[in-house]
Parts: sequence; structure tokens; C-alpha cells
Amino acid sequence: MTFLILGLLLFFSCHIVPMLPATRDGIAGRLGENAFKGIFSVISLAGFALIVWGYGLAREAPIVIYDPPFWLRHVTALLMVPVFILLVAAYFPSRIKAAVKHPMLIATKIWAVAHLLANGTLADILLLGSFLIWAGFDLRSVKQRGAVGPVAQMHGPVRNDLIALIGGLALYGAFVAWLHEWFIGLPVV
Repeated sequence: MTFLILGLLLFFSCHIVPMLPATRDGIAGRLGENAFKGIFSVISLAGFALIVWGYGLAREAPIVIYDPPFWLRHVTALLMVPVFILLVAAYFPSRIKAAVKHPMLIATKIWAVAHLLANGTLADILLLGSFLIWAGFDLRSVKQRGAVGPVAQMHGPVRNDLIALIGGLALYGAFVAWLHEWFIGLPVV
């Protein structure tokens, strides 16, 4: 559990910095923008690697906090459909992106809640709860900073909505079929 917690602390310590624009600008000003981004990336990757490793170790001796009913797995699977569509929509100007405004953060929140419904170990709660809390604070921070321009600027051609929809559904299908088991070690079905 130690490596998971250390990974979460590293990962989120640097992901909190953009929520504090004066702090972020001060650090980037002292280091230079490229050095800041490089250090940010290295810390993020190190944190992510520790999260993956620590979560894997924690799964070897799970501490069960609650045992969700089996049918909640179906709810999780259903909630994951819009997650993948929103993840793809985050990269294209589209009506989906304009309507949601922050598709990556919304997808992260839905992903975390969906998986908390189906997983009740301490490692799951730490991992998913951390991402849920971070996404909530980051969403509030982005709104306060006005980090997204006018909604009209995010509209793109209808084909981008189709790309998000079809690409998201294809990615969802790939995760259900084999990617979830390959990445996480657990089959969806």
C-alpha cells in the first residue's frame, strides 16, 4: 500500500500545481516553461508508475472494506460507455465538447464513481477516491480560472462528434474485449 500512496502523492502533487495559477507561473518563471513541463512530466510519470506498481502489490493482499453486489458491475459497464466517448471528445472541437466543456475531467469523475460502485478494497478506494476528489477540485478550479474560451470556439464540424461517438464506442469495445484484462489483469466479462 505504501507504493500506491507514494505514487498518488507524487502524481497529484504536481497535478495540483496548475490549480494554483500564481504558484504555477512562479515556478515556470523561475525554471523556464520547458523545464517546468519536463519536471512536471517526470514527476507525473514516476507517480503513475508507482501507482500502477503499488496498486498491483495491493491487489495481492486486498483489504476489503465493502463487498458490492454483483449487479453493480453491470452498472459500471454501462457508466463506462460515456466515459470513452468523452475521452475521445476531449481531443476534438465538437458539440459534445462544447456541451460538456471539460470532457476529460467529467470522464474521470464518471470513471471513478463507476469503479467505486463495483470495487470495495482499500486500494480501490484510495486510487479511485483520489482521482474523484482531484477531478472535482480541478473542475472547480478550471471554472474559476475561466480556462476554457467561449463555447462557440469549441464547436467543430459534425464529423468530430461522429469521431468522438464512434471512436469512443470502439475504444469501449476494445476495453471490454481485451484491453481491460491486458492493462488491469481483470476481464470485464
